[in-house]
Amino acid sequence: MKKIITGKANITVVALLAIWSISAITSLPGLAISPIMGKLETVFPHATDLEIQMLTSLPSLMVIPFLFLSGKLSSSKDKTGILSLGLIIFLLSGISYFFINSMSGLIIASCILGIGAGIVIPLSTGLVAEYFAGRYRTQQLGISSAINNLSLVVATYLTGWLADINWHLPFVVYLLPIVSIILCRFLPKASSYTGNDDKSTAGIPTNTKNKTSKLAGLMVLYFFVTYSVLAIPLNLPFVMEQYKMDSDSSGAVIAIFFLAITLPGFFITKLLDKMGSNVNWINLLLTAIGLIVIYASHHIVPFIIGAVLAGFGYGIIQPLIYDKTSSISTSGNVVMSLALVMSMNYLAVLVSPLIIKFFGSIFATTSPDLIFVVNGIMVAASAVLAIAGRKGFVLGK
Repeated sequence: MKKIITGKANITVVALLAIWSISAITSLPGLAISPIMGKLETVFPHATDLEIQMLTSLPSLMVIPFLFLSGKLSSSKDKTGILSLGLIIFLLSGISYFFINSMSGLIIASCILGIGAGIVIPLSTGLVAEYFAGRYRTQQLGISSAINNLSLVVATYLTGWLADINWHLPFVVYLLPIVSIILCRFLPKASSYTGNDDKSTAGIPTNTKNKTSKLAGLMVLYFFVTYSVLAIPLNLPFVMEQYKMDSDSSGAVIAIFFLAITLPGFFITKLLDKMGSNVNWINLLLTAIGLIVIYASHHIVPFIIGAVLAGFGYGIIQPLIYDKTSSISTSGNVVMSLALVMSMNYLAVLVSPLIIKFFGSIFATTSPDLIFVVNGIMVAASAVLAIAGRKGFVLGK
């Protein structure tokens, strides 16, 4: 069987497919609920708005503590065994959705889904960091990020179509872990790949305090850029509605945004070679321009251009942060380090509506497009900081 070069001991094609399949499911928690929010009000007429909203927020809320638990367990136990446990919990909760006919049951299933996802998510990148080294790791983290975002686009359209047939059917996307469970049988023991032959760590100080400060810097950067671009999926539909554009148009722009995030991941090493130490300020600037273009325009084409620019910029920064996190982590704590960084994504999802509301109160407006200019200015300012810090670890290459 053909072997995949990793920079460490080679792995099989099936093992690589297993890793890719795990990446495909990490964006799914809460997804199936979104297209059926309106239908649930009819199916459960006595349910409150809060109960329905909990179905989308609870998985993200439950993910965070179990990210940390997964990272902690992975430092002392077999990672593939922990991964299998998380996949089984994810799958069982997904199956349960088809037999639930009460709001309380859906809420419980959403909590269990978040638990399973929380265990799996840091391992989706952690195993890449275990099996791959150097440029091979950077390339695979880019592909992993791309697959994650691509699955989000495909599944969103799929669940929207299935919701028109029956409100239970969108939950079929939660059955995808079946594929991962089957393929993960072919993953080699991660413990056999712990040799430190990763040349990308050369020259990185081993001082614990130094590593901690770098990790904290990456966490802040990831939270900031994630929060900034979340304005597009969270607020753009309201902006487009304000300018009399239909929901199909807003859905298309958001899909294009996620596709723009996806694309750079497939070419991440070549893009990093071209941009070098300028990578962060260039992509922060692209993101800022995209957000400001959306604010300044009232038409579909500029909205698409802005979404593409912001998505492309974020699509390069995201896997780069994962790669840097891996480069300063030892085999024993790489999953925990990635869990800390990835928790910033879910924290940003949870607090973004609160931050957006805060800025609205500061400027005494309820206009949904305000956040695009506010975030755009903040990201542009961060791009200036990144120019000054482009020789450093966090803001450089």
